[in-house]
Amino acid sequence: MTSEEKRVVFASSLGTIFEWYDFYLFGAMAAIIAKNFFSGLDESTRIIFVLLAFAAGFAVRPFGAIVFGRLGDIVGRKYTFLVTILIMGVATFLTGILPTYATIGIWAPILLIGLRLLQGLALGGEYGGAATYVAEHAPHGRRGFYTSWIQTTATIGLMISLVVILTTRTTLGEAAFADWGWRIPYLVSIVLLAISVWIRMQLHESPAFTKMKAEGKTSKAPLSESFGQWKNLKVVILALVGLTAGQAVVWYTGQFYTLFFLERMAKVDGATANILVATSLIIGTPGFVLFGWLSDKIGRKPIIMAGLLIASLTYFPLFKALTHYANPALEAAQLKSPIKVTANPADCSFQFNPTGTAKFTTSCDVAKAYLATNGLNYENVAGAAGSVTQVTIGDKAIASYDAKAPNAKEEGARFKKDMDEAVKAAGYPPKADPAQMNKPMIIVILTIMVFYVTMVYGPIAAMLVELFPTKIRYTSMSLPYHIGNGWFGGFLPATSFAIVASQGDIYSGLWYPIIIAMVTFVIGMLFVKETKDRDIYADD
Repeated sequence: MTSEEKRVVFASSLGTIFEWYDFYLFGAMAAIIAKNFFSGLDESTRIIFVLLAFAAGFAVRPFGAIVFGRLGDIVGRKYTFLVTILIMGVATFLTGILPTYATIGIWAPILLIGLRLLQGLALGGEYGGAATYVAEHAPHGRRGFYTSWIQTTATIGLMISLVVILTTRTTLGEAAFADWGWRIPYLVSIVLLAISVWIRMQLHESPAFTKMKAEGKTSKAPLSESFGQWKNLKVVILALVGLTAGQAVVWYTGQFYTLFFLERMAKVDGATANILVATSLIIGTPGFVLFGWLSDKIGRKPIIMAGLLIASLTYFPLFKALTHYANPALEAAQLKSPIKVTANPADCSFQFNPTGTAKFTTSCDVAKAYLATNGLNYENVAGAAGSVTQVTIGDKAIASYDAKAPNAKEEGARFKKDMDEAVKAAGYPPKADPAQMNKPMIIVILTIMVFYVTMVYGPIAAMLVELFPTKIRYTSMSLPYHIGNGWFGGFLPATSFAIVASQGDIYSGLWYPIIIAMVTFVIGMLFVKETKDRDIYADD
């Protein structure tokens, strides 16, 4: 790389790291946010609203892609992603100085959600701008390698946010951190923002956009050209269903669902699970650059498609191996004392609840929610209409209850007590035993899944850039990327949990990423063309 090219990659990647850092702070401190900004509500309702605010950041990402993609194709790449990082940085800093519910009442959560929406919009515009800018600076034959550095930023941003939070917590102590110290990671972002803006201000506009602007060929209506003309719209649709949807579910499975599974299903304590996943991320992150570089040699499509296929074929054995090495006692109990749920199928809901707002109150839903939340396998047995759901563990049968009944509180306490006792008697461990854990093997398995992430994600920025003509590139590539990652990927934990609760098999939630990845693999193989040798300066 020349010094100018290094600066382009560094500035773009650094800014995107800081954007992801800002975005992840909210989720990492959800409990403290709930206490400070939703204290006027009861504890369960607080969490519901925090989850709503967190989900809103994912939901609005495609709209940010549309708004800032259009701006990037009209005004330019450099100035647009200067705007996105300013919005993200200012919104994050303002969160750190925002008065709490105790000070300004209902305005505190309203302003907080408003700032969260701004963060989601900014992130929707940032990635497309950074990827486009770097790719348009990269020499022909090196775009995969150059843009692969952008692909490392989400992982690094997540890790930095966790390190800053952990350091602040440890230094101040839990009491001070919960009281006022939680603001420090937000306030620190203003320094990161200043550095990012200063570095990006030194950059020049991308050569491809400069050439196009000098020739007077910029698009006057990038939205209608991208989505109103079939020749471009079909490529946008193919980019979504033939690339980013599958890439997103593999990404979220390898970096988020593994953590969810270890904590919820394998019952590994949160701190240990975080350390195990973080270790695998550190080991696996160079894979982004490796596969980006390799895609310049053999093509983007073979690597992405191989990652989708291998992940789909191996997720079940890998997650079963996680249970075996993380909690062998749980594995043994599942074989020795199987659990059955006898219920009227009409009373059983599909418990898809991405924001935590839905209520599932039938005796079937109550029983299945308990079992799924506690990571317990069970078999479904059809019961008679009007019957109360029964859970059988070994030779003991426990009646569930209707959560809307007048005595629901007493019945709930009774059901939980009976279930806890029966589960314990059947040998199901309440937590994974650290002495029985094979941590090196867990890290190996997690790292394999991170490498799947790097295979599908490392080359994809270059491929998305190369799919579209310069004049509508920012707009066209940003939307399928953020629909794929913001919606297909962002709601993966909620969807997979709902499948587990419905089917009873703790591994059944894997069907969601497997089916999406396989659909993407088939469509990608049949209809998506290789792009590595494409001239990105061409008009169409």
